[in-house]
Amino acid sequence: MSDFSMYHALGEGTPNPNSSNKQNELNPRPPIAAGPAGYQQAGSPAFGNTPQQYLHSPNQNTPPVQDPGYFPPQQSPSVYQNEHDINNLTNQMGTVGLGVDSASQPRPHKKKDRHAYHNIEGPGGSSQAFNGVPQAGTPSQFLDQASPQPGAQWQQAQITPAMNQFPAAAPMFSPANPATSAQHAARTGTPLGGTPVSSNQGRVDPEQIPSVPRSRDAVARYYLEHVYPTMENHHPPPALVPFVAYDQGNSSPRYARLTLNTIPSSADALATTALPLGLILQPLAPQQEGEQAIPVLDFGDTGPPRCRRCRAYINPFMSFRSGGNKFVCNMCSFPNDVPAEYFAPTDPSGVRVDRLQRPELTLGTVDFMVPKEYWSKEPVGLRWLFLIDVTAEAVNRGFLDDFCEGIINALYGGENDQSQDAENSQQRIPPGAKVGIVTYDKEMHFYNLSAGLDKAQMLVMSEIEDPFVPLSDGLFVDPEESKAVITSLLTQLQNMFSEVKNPEPALLATLNAALLALAPTGGKIVCSLSALPTWGPGRLFLRDDGNLHNTDAEKKLLTTEHPGYKKVATKMVESGIGIDFFMVAPSGGYLDIATIGHVSAITGGGVFYYPNFQSPRDALKLSKEIKHTVTRETGYQALMKVRCSNGLQVSAYHGNFYHHTFGADLEFGVIDADKAIGVMFSYDGKLDPKLDAHFQSALLYTTASGERRVRCNNLVASVSEGAAEAMKFVDQDAVVSIIAKEAAARMTEKSLKEIRGALTEKTVDILAGYRKNFTGNNPPGQLVLPENLKEFSMFILGLVKSRAFKGGKEPSDRRVHDARMIKSMGPLELSLYLYPRIIAIHQLDEKDGFANENGHLRMPESTRASFSKVEEGGVYIVDNGQICLLWLHAHVSPNLLEDLFGEGIKSLKQLDAFQSTLPVLETHLNAQVRNILQYLEGNRGSKALTIQLARQGLDGAEYEFARLLYEDRNNEAQSYVDWLVHVHRHIQLELAGQRKKEDTDGLGSMGSTFVGLRTPYWG
Repeated sequence: MSDFSMYHALGEGTPNPNSSNKQNELNPRPPIAAGPAGYQQAGSPAFGNTPQQYLHSPNQNTPPVQDPGYFPPQQSPSVYQNEHDINNLTNQMGTVGLGVDSASQPRPHKKKDRHAYHNIEGPGGSSQAFNGVPQAGTPSQFLDQASPQPGAQWQQAQITPAMNQFPAAAPMFSPANPATSAQHAARTGTPLGGTPVSSNQGRVDPEQIPSVPRSRDAVARYYLEHVYPTMENHHPPPALVPFVAYDQGNSSPRYARLTLNTIPSSADALATTALPLGLILQPLAPQQEGEQAIPVLDFGDTGPPRCRRCRAYINPFMSFRSGGNKFVCNMCSFPNDVPAEYFAPTDPSGVRVDRLQRPELTLGTVDFMVPKEYWSKEPVGLRWLFLIDVTAEAVNRGFLDDFCEGIINALYGGENDQSQDAENSQQRIPPGAKVGIVTYDKEMHFYNLSAGLDKAQMLVMSEIEDPFVPLSDGLFVDPEESKAVITSLLTQLQNMFSEVKNPEPALLATLNAALLALAPTGGKIVCSLSALPTWGPGRLFLRDDGNLHNTDAEKKLLTTEHPGYKKVATKMVESGIGIDFFMVAPSGGYLDIATIGHVSAITGGGVFYYPNFQSPRDALKLSKEIKHTVTRETGYQALMKVRCSNGLQVSAYHGNFYHHTFGADLEFGVIDADKAIGVMFSYDGKLDPKLDAHFQSALLYTTASGERRVRCNNLVASVSEGAAEAMKFVDQDAVVSIIAKEAAARMTEKSLKEIRGALTEKTVDILAGYRKNFTGNNPPGQLVLPENLKEFSMFILGLVKSRAFKGGKEPSDRRVHDARMIKSMGPLELSLYLYPRIIAIHQLDEKDGFANENGHLRMPESTRASFSKVEEGGVYIVDNGQICLLWLHAHVSPNLLEDLFGEGIKSLKQLDAFQSTLPVLETHLNAQVRNILQYLEGNRGSKALTIQLARQGLDGAEYEFARLLYEDRNNEAQSYVDWLVHVHRHIQLELAGQRKKEDTDGLGSMGSTFVGLRTPYWG
């Protein structure tokens, strides 16, 4: 920063939340930060010594010992004994290594002058022998010590000031030099134990390639005891790791993640990395327990102070001049007059004297109350309208009954919640929110739910060509006042329609009627559907007959051309209405989610899809997800604008929203806590390396309680002349999210084969760019991975294997559902979707699943997603955020079954195939597993967690288990090892100047422009 005073002495004297006197005592609610500390890194206090419990990294390959063994001791299965079963490409590889030149010398530490942060020299590359031999005379335990390695800082006994508290790992192999858990906190992947694999075997050792589970587990242990300070740390934790953020003026990674936290100054410099410059926003993301609540600030009728030129909102990075009479915009540098009512004098260093009392000047994320000029209509409490399918399929399959029970549970709590005080039930829907109910088959049935009635009055609307709303009063009611009427109606619906049984629903007419009912106020629709709507206007037909799968024409099945559904979606957004669908296909039938789900995608809602709904098994999952939909933070009538510094411009948006024209604001009927948006940036000039790049997102929305607010998120990134510095501060989760969202957005334009090819090309471009421009003189046979992108290849392989993009035949409903889900997922849910969490229950240590001495749940190590890691007699939890499987080996111990499921259960066949929960038993193992499942449920995205049994040789869910083992050869794609070999071969061709973009299955040159830096993103 050229003028330090413009940031009003930020960072002077701010306490470090993770200093030594706080390591064992976590302040759950830190005080408001005195300033964005670390904005000038020199003010950061020194870190104390690392606590003893982090001195040893557990070895992933050593199973914990449990005293009551569930099966006799056995030798661990030999990994990849038959090499050509798994690695059929490895012989083409030559010597391969993960790393940089081990002989290169560290460069002298060079302090940046007044940058936003980043005073350390970041990681060069991961240097782990993967199928190569260390250079002569180099001890193998030092193979990883490449030129600038932040991890090397953590090898010293004393940690010095101004170091990044979130450093990279330098994996240790000698007990004399133990590794701490904090070493893993920079997303560097894996401490790979053991010695290098010799190359005379000519193969890759799967143990030596980057492991996603280990990279997650190590950082998760670190953040159990440490706070994440948002200005001092600029390597955000992996998205799946729970952490408590301490807002120091920069938004928490929970709400906003930049792909590059140091940005190259020019487009040419960025092009050498092949990385996208983008931002992932999840503006209403739920907070972690222990975080300070987001303040709601009311500036009265004048509204929050804003820049007159670019309309950016006041934020911690705006500076004050002329004694406090002017504030200079950090986006466009325009000097604005300070409104009289907002004036405060400045001290000699240019800091407002009331700065610490102003949350908008100290916090990166705030809510502003806004005056009437920001209103499109009078804000009222959120109107919930439940559209309930009462056709024959819904009645016969038990879906109607389960859906009604789910609504009752969401509004009032289930049987288990009756003992709780009335205050909790009041919190489910905020005061001022109202509820309405409409049922439909080939007609619509409206209900008067007024509190004065003995029971609900039904009004039948048979006019479906031009529907209207037959009642004004009583359609929307306070759910507490009309509790008796609502519960009575919902419990009777199953019997009321069990005799009628119309097989065909008239969905579009019902949506139009719902639009009329909600148009005056806006609101949220929750709609159930169990059959293809083939009645009345908007009738659909069976488009997917299976013949177009895996062909170029398949993309027609993944979009809609139906004018009726497009029109109702646009009108809903204009009226501030959004919709969530709960769609079931009990027989696995076709529902045309491409057409129907278009309405929820455009309005900002989502689809909860149950492709093989079974009433007893899936009722709990359905109930939990309805409750989650109703109780999560939801805003409606929303508009979003993203602003950035001079020299950058927004070039694309990806997500579920409505966008008139490119320059217009994004519009959402509704937006909730689980929805994320990807924003791409391009250069319209050159950035000044002496200044920083700033980003601000503003979401104007109405809360469920009826307040009109703006949710403001602010981010800052330093600017570097070249791209080498930027490579040290890459956010892997943000890069993967941006690429995944763009891939999903292209499904309607490109064939799936082209998209898979583009993903491969993009992976090769990024890794080849790093190899070519940012590494030393490495042997040509080494595969060099950027320190912060070690697991990137695995996540892209998971994307290629996902239901949205995989080769082979896949029902179009499931494909388009997953693609739209990827477009709207936050980084946490996407990370889990691309690489599931797998936990071995039979190997639990006796302390796992219970609180440690500090009160935090001790979680077991995760297992890699490969069948080579599955042990005979094992039991595994497999959770990908959408489904949670409990896989049981055919030879599982009867003792384990009894401990887990109850006495008398000694074989797999005695288990109920439809059970979705574990019984509550007094056994140690049962309590452990229930605690672990409860923990997992609190750390995933929008979907509820219920278990589904996958017994080896008995249940069809075993096929899903095999599909989720993403490191193996499945889903019409390679194994992880083969994939790295394939990518490495193309990197070598690129380095030799022999790579042809067409040589990947004739994919054309589209891949290099996949996440483009030019406007025609796909060339």
